Amino acid sequence: MNKKKIIISIVAVLAVLCLALSIGSVFVHPLDILRIITHNIFGTETEGITRGQMAIIWSNRLPRVVLAFIAGAMLSLSGAIMQSVLRNPLASSFTLGVSSGASLGAAMVLFLGITLLPVFTIPLLGFGFAMGTMLLVMALATKLDKTFQNNTIILIGMMISLFINAIVTLLMILNHESLQSLIFWQLGSFSNRGWLQVSILGIVLVVGALATFIHHREMDVMTFGEGTAKTIGVNAKATKITLLIIATAMTGSAIAFVGIIGFVDLVTPHIVRRLFGSRHKHIILFSVLFGGMFMVVADTISRSIAPPTELPIGVITALVGGPFFGYLYFKRRKE
Repeated sequence: MNKKKIIISIVAVLAVLCLALSIGSVFVHPLDILRIITHNIFGTETEGITRGQMAIIWSNRLPRVVLAFIAGAMLSLSGAIMQSVLRNPLASSFTLGVSSGASLGAAMVLFLGITLLPVFTIPLLGFGFAMGTMLLVMALATKLDKTFQNNTIILIGMMISLFINAIVTLLMILNHESLQSLIFWQLGSFSNRGWLQVSILGIVLVVGALATFIHHREMDVMTFGEGTAKTIGVNAKATKITLLIIATAMTGSAIAFVGIIGFVDLVTPHIVRRLFGSRHKHIILFSVLFGGMFMVVADTISRSIAPPTELPIGVITALVGGPFFGYLYFKRRKE
């Protein structure tokens, strides 16, 4: 791989993170940001930095930017897994019903007034419904198609997604009081999130990325077809199920905490493949970096474009991802 591309990518990620931390209602110099971070970690001096700047960076912007990066990385990596395993550039958490399942979990919480744990009720049920939806898709696909073909999985995922969306719409109509809350959650947001959410999703990302990397050779082989994989000795069906569960766990976790943010899992894996090739050990690493960077940029735009109003993050990603999705679809039809 071209080392120059790797260095440029890492520098770009660091520059985006630094810019996102600096920009806001109060501009904070990058060097002051570094001093604030080192003070909170190592207890160094902060002469010349106000308490207001300390609070803005450490308690507000830093956890938000880190969370945006982690969520973007998780969604991007899960999208890369789904596209590789199913050998379809349009495969994503939306087409497989994962996002719809999480949305149904959130709708049930708001509609029925369920309270399990403060702050974690929607994340818990959102994650549970997302995983349940994916397991249902795989169970039906196995039942209807013993060979577990990719087209069968995608078609069943789309069918279940449409059915669940109809249920969510019905719940929204029947419960006007919770309509606005559900719509806002569906569009995604990183506001009012803290270090607790960062810690939980950070652990999920590390575990998910490592579990995916273990299978990078199998993913390389499966791109040539399941027949080739079987010849080499790769159990394509078992590998496919394992990777889809890993991808769903990451997507479900991210959606559960920050809401439904679309198109990140669709756009960034294609950019990574174009820049770094098709070897999955590279795709896994750079999907994490580029997905995180894309989400941080989108979040910075969402909170800076019309202050003090904060636009839902899903609106920003859709403005970029919608045309990209159309480009992929029509290009695939032309081919």
